Amino acid sequence: MSADKSISWSFAEDLPAEDDVMLRARERSFELGVTPVGPGVGAVLTVLAAASKAQTAVEIGTGAGVSGVCLLRGLGPQAVLTTIDVDVEHLKAAREAYAEAGSPANRTRTISGRAGDVLPRLTDNAYDIVFIDADKPGLPGYVEQAIRLLKRSGLLIINDALDKDKVANPAGREPTTVILRQVGKAIREDERLATAMLPTGDGLLVAVKR
Repeated sequence: MSADKSISWSFAEDLPAEDDVMLRARERSFELGVTPVGPGVGAVLTVLAAASKAQTAVEIGTGAGVSGVCLLRGLGPQAVLTTIDVDVEHLKAAREAYAEAGSPANRTRTISGRAGDVLPRLTDNAYDIVFIDADKPGLPGYVEQAIRLLKRSGLLIINDALDKDKVANPAGREPTTVILRQVGKAIREDERLATAMLPTGDGLLVAVKR
């Protein structure tokens, strides 16, 4: 990345203004040792949720609720976010963030458990958005489940898809890098999907189910 592009990237990442609700959610994230999505990624999540007029969304990897608040702010007033995390403390922090953001309890469904166990129990073709920000070894299975869950024209969004710029480097052979590279290739070649890679944050891989 050239110096000018690096400056532009940093400018774009820091451009979204965040309120006290988001700042407190970030504080809880750091206290729990969770890395939340950055302001740039959060803003994109809000825009994609709003532009798609999504009514149902699934989030794999709740964290402390930063990304969930961003999605909720883009979803319609009757929309429901289902979020999955194995850590009950993460879910507790997320519920606190949702409440502070003014989201009624009936707009969120927090599920404690491993995503690999929970996702198969969710309904086929019932969701407008699936956002994945979870363990990389489980990513291939999460993606296949997401495609099953999505409605036609639904959005699949994968966070950290560039793995700190290592995915683009053929010499990068770390396990998470290899998984992300393979998943990205599989998604691009999947005829069920139309895809794009956004350089926001550490890479957002976005796909639309045809």
